[in-house]
Amino acid sequence: MRSLSIAATGMQAQQLNVDVISNNIANINTTGYKRRRAEFQDLLYQDQLRVGTNSSADGTIVPAGVQIGLGVKTAAVYPIMQQGTLVETDNKLDLAIQGKGFFQVKLPDGTNAYTRAGSFQLSNTGQIVTANGYVVQPGLTIPSNALNISIDQSGEVMVTLPGQTQPQTVGQLTLATFPNEAGLTALGDNLLQDTQASGQVSLGVPGTPGFGTVSQGFLEQSNVNVVQEITNLITAQRAYEMNSKVIEASDQMLSTVNQLQQG
Repeated sequence: MRSLSIAATGMQAQQLNVDVISNNIANINTTGYKRRRAEFQDLLYQDQLRVGTNSSADGTIVPAGVQIGLGVKTAAVYPIMQQGTLVETDNKLDLAIQGKGFFQVKLPDGTNAYTRAGSFQLSNTGQIVTANGYVVQPGLTIPSNALNISIDQSGEVMVTLPGQTQPQTVGQLTLATFPNEAGLTALGDNLLQDTQASGQVSLGVPGTPGFGTVSQGFLEQSNVNVVQEITNLITAQRAYEMNSKVIEASDQMLSTVNQLQQG
């Protein structure tokens, strides 16, 4: 009976759906996290009566035909790149992006990664780094005797030094954008990496056309909507239960046929 395998694909799909939803809920407090959504597609179809074929010698055509679907499969799990809420922290090295773009960081192997989580710190050499110690590009160093750090919306980093009344510029932060942000692959630790699907990276100054602005003393919260995720979870659970009911019904039908054969 096809219904057994069809319902099994439905249960597997809803199990993956619940996995995605649970990951969203688990990361509700993760800085810069973008919620993900599972997309599904129907599987192949078996033609018992092909549509458009001749139904008689007079040339009449079958208008609809008979096609039996074989279930469902996962098409994609992709991020929803919606802006998260900005929360004020008053920390000079907390940066949030309002609009498009990612901060670029250098990984230990020399490759670049990208993040929306701007909870930065200073290394032992004064460089602006992530929580894991990865240097934020283009590798700005804050003097050890700096009295104050100021970062404007365009990403210009300025410091106030002892004996000086005017801030001194130490560098310029840049943002990275991609033609297809959903094509970035997640590395964990709030980091993303470019792929062929994401397209070529474009670097630019915050606030210029196509790039967001930087807000100092703020962090971007995750864009997970708890009410929506709970609603999706209930829907997935009910769909899982209905598919299990199909398997139970198919099993009962097979049991009935088996009893007839024994009789």
